[in-house]
Amino acid sequence: MSKKDKHEGPSYRRQRDKKRDRAFVDLGGNRIYLGLWGTPESRARFSRVVAEWKSSGAQSTHGCEDLTVMEVCARFWDHAESYYKKPDGTAGSELRNYRLAIRPVNELYGDVPAKSFGPLALKVIRDRLITKGLTRKSLNRMVGRIKSVFRWAASEELVPASVVSALDTVEGLERGRSGAREAPPVRPVGQVAIGAVKDHVSPEVWGLIQLQLSTGARSGELVILRPCDLDMSGEVWTYSPAEHKTSWRGHERTIYLGPRSQEILKAFLPGCGLQEYAFSPRRAEARRREKMRAARKTPLSTGNAPGTNRVSKPTIAPGDRYTPISYARAVARACKRAGIDPWHPHQLRHTSATRIRKEFGIETASILLGHRHPDITAIYAEGDRGKAIAVAAKIG
Repeated sequence: MSKKDKHEGPSYRRQRDKKRDRAFVDLGGNRIYLGLWGTPESRARFSRVVAEWKSSGAQSTHGCEDLTVMEVCARFWDHAESYYKKPDGTAGSELRNYRLAIRPVNELYGDVPAKSFGPLALKVIRDRLITKGLTRKSLNRMVGRIKSVFRWAASEELVPASVVSALDTVEGLERGRSGAREAPPVRPVGQVAIGAVKDHVSPEVWGLIQLQLSTGARSGELVILRPCDLDMSGEVWTYSPAEHKTSWRGHERTIYLGPRSQEILKAFLPGCGLQEYAFSPRRAEARRREKMRAARKTPLSTGNAPGTNRVSKPTIAPGDRYTPISYARAVARACKRAGIDPWHPHQLRHTSATRIRKEFGIETASILLGHRHPDITAIYAEGDRGKAIAVAAKIG
């Protein structure tokens, strides 16, 4: 028997995870997980599912075995990796959200038959997440994603539709009627707190802060700003982000840049290529090192020469652009150095929304913030307390 003939047909395969090794087999384009690799149980299951696959004509694995919850989650993950992608092909944030939702499901019920996964199991998972301190809204969103996993599985005929119907009976947690923690509302950040971090952040981060205040844009929209995305032909510039929160819905997003925003950007556009990011940690680090070199008091003939004490392959190196997370981390560090209560860049959007709504009305604020409905803007914008007091003084 040749080596090629020896390995024809489905094979018992191994997938290494951080916590344990799993055995699996690929049949008809579907991956079936068999349990722990190397165990008699997984090898027996391998023999059974391969025999059933061959007896069904070696065309499909649907209905020829009882899938476990872990196997359903694994198949959904294969689907999610190709579905939840950004236009540039990188993984979207929703993929990470599904990873967090699937993890407790596999930990508690991974070896349970998927058709037996019901409302009580879902509530047990939710109760466990409550003990970990997740907020009520985060819990409801996570439970919704778990339901979506099984809804997808039902559409692929991997589980009975009755499983989905049963899971849908689990209603979301309501305020004040559960042990889940309530997240505090996001409030605008004051000018004093904003100004306190100026001397503790790089010019790039300070530029992002000022630009977010002047435009009301999301931090994720500004960190990816490139000159090629700007239209500077008019008195007011426009910026169309390559990707944004609702781009997957086909919505367009335009950010308007007036004179103040233009002055902020002009400090970062010189020397920036059309396809490069205007706010670059790499350029910020290079400027910081140049500043340190200029302030050097030790002669170049003494001590380390510039650059000789750098790590050749650092674990973490400055990237081409900030991410919303790295931007928020820089602000948090600055708040700590300044000795003030920490605030988040998303609060700047609330600050800008409040000011725009107060001066120009909620409809204008909706346009500038990129909201489809004014009701959403009302969540971001704090009510004008001064007007309420004035009215109360007249009629109350």
